Amino acid sequence: MDRQAIGTTGLRVTSLCFGASALGNMPDTYGYEVDEARARATLEAIFAGPVNFLDTSNNYGFGRSETRIGAALRDRGGLPEGFVLSTKLDRDMETGRFDADRVQRSVEESLTRLGLDTIPLLHLHDPEHARDLTEITRDGGALDALFRLREEGVAQAVGLAMGRVDLMRDLLRDRPFDALINHNRWTLVNRSADALFDDAHARGIAILNAAPYAGGVLAKGSAEMPRVTYQLASDEKLAPIRAVEAVCARHGVAPGAVALQFSTRDPRITSTIVGVSRPERVTQSLDWAAAEIPQAVWDDLMTLEPSLTDPEADRDYKPG
Repeated sequence: MDRQAIGTTGLRVTSLCFGASALGNMPDTYGYEVDEARARATLEAIFAGPVNFLDTSNNYGFGRSETRIGAALRDRGGLPEGFVLSTKLDRDMETGRFDADRVQRSVEESLTRLGLDTIPLLHLHDPEHARDLTEITRDGGALDALFRLREEGVAQAVGLAMGRVDLMRDLLRDRPFDALINHNRWTLVNRSADALFDDAHARGIAILNAAPYAGGVLAKGSAEMPRVTYQLASDEKLAPIRAVEAVCARHGVAPGAVALQFSTRDPRITSTIVGVSRPERVTQSLDWAAAEIPQAVWDDLMTLEPSLTDPEADRDYKPG
């Protein structure tokens, strides 16, 4: 697969990135369990394929995602050459504390679990859920600590990963981030990240668009997974999903392929992060990324009215 640069960091990543949150076993978020054997088989399928980019976080499955990735890496003799691993600094999940000391502890936890000395791409994660935003933004706070880790070589590149677009634009404004991750805000049914992506692209920040399936429903189908952005959804909230499914059914194409390529064909987006939790999903993602989508499908989809509001405004956040 072709690779694009993350700024001037020297990192180059494929247009597809696999997300490893579900590999940490997060049933409160996804509605299903993922045991260690299934997670390992999925990771082996990823490392054996053409994608060179894997994303995780300190708090996915309360550390289980990183632990499982680290075990797989140790058995392989370390991170494969040219492979880019992305992880994230997280607040203390009991207290919500997210100051510079927590940043140091978080990165040390991640390095230990992953069995690495350095992290290719390190993000500050979910500041909107921290107990006090000023712990993050003040002089000597979490953001200063993040950029110090880049200066010290602990991280090769640094980014900001979060949901809320308004706060994200404020936090990105004054600092030289290499990358960003935003999720669920640039999909077939929601376009609320449009201006954010325009601004970031103009500044040369690599855009990593996560959750193009609106939390999974556009991949698995509204009949099988009636959840939108990780929440059980009413018929009203499923209506936009079903409208997309109806267009795809008329043209005989998979909604998952269309949802994925809606992101990958956007010239602003460096890579699209899709969660996988079984080896078959790795293969399916590659097939969807390469599928031929007739122009008539895009024409019909563009007649649908996307939401421009925050898709997680009423989300009951559960970290597990």
